[in-house]
Amino acid sequence: MYYGFSVYFGLDNTKEENIQLLKDAHSLGFGRIFTSLHIPEANYEVLKVEVREFFNLAKEYDMDIISDISPNTFKFLDLEDMDLKGLRDMGVKTIRIDFGYSEENIAKMSRNEYGIKIQLNASTITESFFEELDKYSPNYSNIDALHNFYPRIGTGISEECMIDKNRILKKRGIKPCAFVQSNNRKRSPLKDGLPTLEDHRGLSVKEAANHLFALENESVFIGDSLPTYEELKDLSSLKQDVVELDIEIKTNDELILRILNNIYSSRTDEARDAIRASESRLILEGGIIEPFNTVSKKYGDISIDNKDYMRYMGELEILKRNQDADPRTNIVASVLQKDFYLLKYICNGKKFHFNIINK
Repeated sequence: MYYGFSVYFGLDNTKEENIQLLKDAHSLGFGRIFTSLHIPEANYEVLKVEVREFFNLAKEYDMDIISDISPNTFKFLDLEDMDLKGLRDMGVKTIRIDFGYSEENIAKMSRNEYGIKIQLNASTITESFFEELDKYSPNYSNIDALHNFYPRIGTGISEECMIDKNRILKKRGIKPCAFVQSNNRKRSPLKDGLPTLEDHRGLSVKEAANHLFALENESVFIGDSLPTYEELKDLSSLKQDVVELDIEIKTNDELILRILNNIYSSRTDEARDAIRASESRLILEGGIIEPFNTVSKKYGDISIDNKDYMRYMGELEILKRNQDADPRTNIVASVLQKDFYLLKYICNGKKFHFNIINK
């Protein structure tokens, strides 16, 4: 369940729009829904009516409803504080701890008998928080973490902050998740988008999500109120463990195109000058690569060795340094400059694949 969307009852969307969003997302393989039940600007009379109908349909679809909670949330839903069974019966499968609960409370909830998962705020966790949490024997297998989104321009976290927080989480086997914004109907009241990373404000869903997956986030959620069907489709087209690179090809050779249309793993013995694909020489299936376009090589070029490199024929590399021309190596494509920054994440076995944009 790598893909998620968000819904905010009593705010921007009609009940019918929220239901259609749910149906569209489900049809595209989305498995997770984030919702907040304590937004100050929401119309709570509307929210109270709509939430149960929406939850019932999501429950039929067996989707993971994530609700951030506080003691007031239980009161609003006419439940006793920490009534996890009541939440489960409504269809909530994951609760995101927002505020009002101690480390002891969180550890106790993580051991609940109702199958409800606990979600931490990934953007605010610290080493000292976990040192305190550890004292109460939490069930870490029942915990994941979701980064904040940031409505105000200039307040989103940095990539460096995310990497550090994700490192802390992974030490305990906790899977991090994060938000991208929609560029369709942005959530009230500020309507400036709801990304986790400030660098992603204004970016397309696909570009921002691809970056988040490269940073090893487990799930990506669209934060804003009403993403388009195309935005949902773009997110669902990505693979959580594969970095997608947009490329411009320089040949129509069928064998080369077949080689480019695969998912590869970067070698763990990382070369100084290039990202080397582990599997490319294994998929030739008897094909012969003739020499062509054996020109000088630039950063971001994609090369495939031809028959004159003998047993290296089929070796696929993405260049990390400029290199002189080699008659044994064909330049078959180039990574678009906008994706150069992604190359630094493709190491130590990280998977990657190509999206050919000039078919």
